[in-house]
Amino acid sequence: MKIIVAGCGKVGRTIIEQLCMEGHDISVIDQEESVVNDITDSFDVMGMVGNAASYAVQKEVGISAADLMIAATDSDELNLLCCLIARKAAGCRTIARVRNPEYNAEINLIKEELGLSMVVNPEYAAAVEAARILRFPSAIRIETFAKSRVEIIKFRIPKGSVIDGVKLMDLAARTRTEVLVCTVERGEEVIIPSGGFVLRENDIIGIVASARNTRQFVEKAGLSTRRVNDTMIIGGGKIAYYLARHLIESGIKVKIIDKSEKRCEELCEMLPKAVVINADAADQNVLLEEGIRTCESFVTLTGMDEENLFLSLFAQKSSNAKIITKVNRIAFDDLIQNLQLGTLLNPRSITAEVIIRYVRAMQNSIGSNVRALTYIIKGKVEALEFLIQKGAPVIGVPLKALKIKKNVLIACINHGGEIEVPNGFSRIQEGDTVVVVTSQIGFSDISDILG
Repeated sequence: MKIIVAGCGKVGRTIIEQLCMEGHDISVIDQEESVVNDITDSFDVMGMVGNAASYAVQKEVGISAADLMIAATDSDELNLLCCLIARKAAGCRTIARVRNPEYNAEINLIKEELGLSMVVNPEYAAAVEAARILRFPSAIRIETFAKSRVEIIKFRIPKGSVIDGVKLMDLAARTRTEVLVCTVERGEEVIIPSGGFVLRENDIIGIVASARNTRQFVEKAGLSTRRVNDTMIIGGGKIAYYLARHLIESGIKVKIIDKSEKRCEELCEMLPKAVVINADAADQNVLLEEGIRTCESFVTLTGMDEENLFLSLFAQKSSNAKIITKVNRIAFDDLIQNLQLGTLLNPRSITAEVIIRYVRAMQNSIGSNVRALTYIIKGKVEALEFLIQKGAPVIGVPLKALKIKKNVLIACINHGGEIEVPNGFSRIQEGDTVVVVTSQIGFSDISDILG
């Protein structure tokens, strides 16, 4: 597809990189010539220097032939205007990045009135993911499918776990739960395992199951499923605001530490039920005085990766808290993962996932489309949920009779709300949704799983 991306900052660059990997025809617009030159040198895209909200600029970059406009500049207002002009000029679909909490409360009205296909708020999406993790702190990551009836949860197998040394084919009998292990990370190796695979202590595994079976399995594996009762958040930006609001609504006590007196005053007004401390959390005495040793969760959300990492390392040393660390430089993900700092939060990657999901849904061919997408292991394994429509080549055929590509796993089938962990005799029917886990990145239709 022909896609125009307005704004080549941190979020825009991540989106451009992923769309290029997916093979789309990309044009970019930014007001900074050096930024455009850097993007065109790094990726196979056409660049244009100018104001993306200008019709003349959009026309020159080819808006009349575009399928999609993505506005990801630093200005919400500019993004909305950019999408409005693209919509009026070419009738193409539009996605706007909108971050302001004031707009977030009115987002449905804005989307409807301006004819936007999608509105993306990276900070809000990151906060939702963090809140989900804090409700199930043993997990490294949680993704939901089938309208939250199905979960994919990643966690590390603890020392002394009953599943250490167990073959996957024997897992159901050992734990008396119906789950499917869809991925295993062992050191640098990433595996989509078969029934004979043996689990080991310290493996990071991804499981697919209903919410009820997930909790039973994780408890049997030796991990807690109890949500946290309190959290300490370092940094008082937009993510901290959205996260604190979510947690307070769930009955979780929140303490926010930020070194800006003005921002602390704003947070006190917006979050009257939170404890807001004006202090520099880089001073370990501040953290000790505010109770880091006894807090149940610790979330670092400052604007500097280095500060977030050092604070999380200190929390790891000083407490048993569940740790969530915000990082922006995804190039260092593998290195940071080795520090075992719990969950890494990357707003840019979350935003890119949401947009790629939408783009793939636009590409669907006969019989299905992408309802949900998530990268279980960035750049290596993804999970997709397909809605099965009339004409899909998988309908009514036992799974064992389908010629499925290597490293593709049909993880679960949702028959109108009834969740099935499939076997060789399972059949997919029209109207089902199907979760597929694969290391072959780029599927946009259920037919792509077939050899």
